[in-house]
Amino acid sequence: MFTKGKNFMENILKVDKIEKYYGSRSSLTKAIDNLTFEVEKGEFVAIMGASGSGKTTLLNCISTIDKVTSGHIFVGGLDITKLKGNELNKFRREELGFIFQDFNLLDTLTAYENIALALSIQNVSSSIIEQKIKKVAEELDIKDVLNKYPYQMSGGQKQRVASARAIVTDPKLVLADEPTGALDSKASRMLLEKFNYLDELGATILMVTHDAFTASYARRVIFIKDGKIFKEIRKGDDTRKSFFDKIIDVVTLLGGDLNDAL
Repeated sequence: MFTKGKNFMENILKVDKIEKYYGSRSSLTKAIDNLTFEVEKGEFVAIMGASGSGKTTLLNCISTIDKVTSGHIFVGGLDITKLKGNELNKFRREELGFIFQDFNLLDTLTAYENIALALSIQNVSSSIIEQKIKKVAEELDIKDVLNKYPYQMSGGQKQRVASARAIVTDPKLVLADEPTGALDSKASRMLLEKFNYLDELGATILMVTHDAFTASYARRVIFIKDGKIFKEIRKGDDTRKSFFDKIIDVVTLLGGDLNDAL
């Protein structure tokens, strides 16, 4: 599915001096304040921050749900802040993968059909669809639920099916919004371990989370406060436990935001 090995010379995502305001002239709120960062091919990056920090607004701007007030966002070298109409729809369909907290699976379709839908929209042949689904099902350990409907699956299985749907089209960037929010600890751990596996295969994942345990599976964590980057830490050669402790240290530095961020 993905090409093995990472090419860290290629920027998949470049956020360049973006700002986002809400409200009217008499009551303006700056949700994002001159924010800049990059994500390279094959990276697994977590965005953390308290409620109201701007992390969800940032994800909405990258996903093109929302428009920046100023600045630019590039995905695979393409300035997505300039896209409109059919070009924008094509970009969303072909270059982005989405993983949501509440799965967003269609109840009347089997797991196989839910995953296939993303490819069918792109007019991929049924034989290629079958090959791709077989491969991604092996990667995410969901072969035994392909013929089941969402109501017949556990939360963890549903989220892995949703993840398969997100990556089966080989998008340039996978956006995950609180992907473990509806899962118990065991299912969360299984999903995050699969994320690390996809990361190793060259998938590029940007995940928004309020949870330090979830963030500790990423390779890098960017902390947002008041619409700005507060701090950034990398896992490097740390164990996941050691990286978790470093994340907690930064959350503690956020002071009053501690309870919101964990």
